[in-house]
Amino acid sequence: YKIITMNYSKKLLVSMTAIGMTLSAIAQDKLVIKGSDTLGAKMIPKIAEAYENKNPGSKFEIAAEGSSTGIAAIIDGTAHIGMSSRELKGKEKAAAGGNGVRLVKTVVANDAVAVIVNESNPLSKLSLKDVERIFTGDITSWSAVGGKSGGISAYTRNTSSGTYAFFQKFALAGRDYGSATQKMAGNEQIATEVSKNPNGIGYVGLAYVGAAGIKVIAVDGILPSAKSANDGSYTLARGLNCFTNGSPTGAAKKFLDFALTAPGQKIVESTGFVPVK
Repeated sequence: YKIITMNYSKKLLVSMTAIGMTLSAIAQDKLVIKGSDTLGAKMIPKIAEAYENKNPGSKFEIAAEGSSTGIAAIIDGTAHIGMSSRELKGKEKAAAGGNGVRLVKTVVANDAVAVIVNESNPLSKLSLKDVERIFTGDITSWSAVGGKSGGISAYTRNTSSGTYAFFQKFALAGRDYGSATQKMAGNEQIATEVSKNPNGIGYVGLAYVGAAGIKVIAVDGILPSAKSANDGSYTLARGLNCFTNGSPTGAAKKFLDFALTAPGQKIVESTGFVPVK
């Protein structure tokens, strides 16, 4: 399978325009999956690899550029499956309706968004309110939340990211991110920056909490885990979604059905996410 992580949407649209291709025309050739980095950087490619092993000749194009790009690709007909680590926005539902598209969700895994700090940070927990105040810029020094003195460096995902939107809604109570926050392209980039910066703080999906040099912070006394994601005790738990235009059919249905089988869910678990019940 082919994984594209940069400028995929522009290249695909230009290519399709240039040679007059439509999604239906490429459907027999490959399954196009676009969207969330959280799903598309590790989990979906590994499921695709296992699917290919069981279905020789299957082909994939996977572009992990953010949930917004995946949902937009279903609405404009340039992908078969749109990966999203958040729920639909009202404007997306309206745009879909205007295009005659019915967005249908398949939850392929569960997740918990973990708040991470540098491993040298003495703090082990924060209240959800303190998390909000840090990422909105109300708090700019670690000493204000019981840590050592030093300015806080907050790392976030970019605006096309579903994790960015999810965290803004549920951790920031819908408030805007602070102007000093630094936007990163993916989970790995946030983990890397926090691991290098003793004053860093960020957030990542559950699959990335084992990165070197970081420490997971308990939020309101609860650590993110498979158990706390499933039982509802962790505030920042979420589903990881695959959207299609209407109920899945054809190759998209076969692939999503496989993702929900025991072997598919074993891959979900092996990549650090939580199998769906």
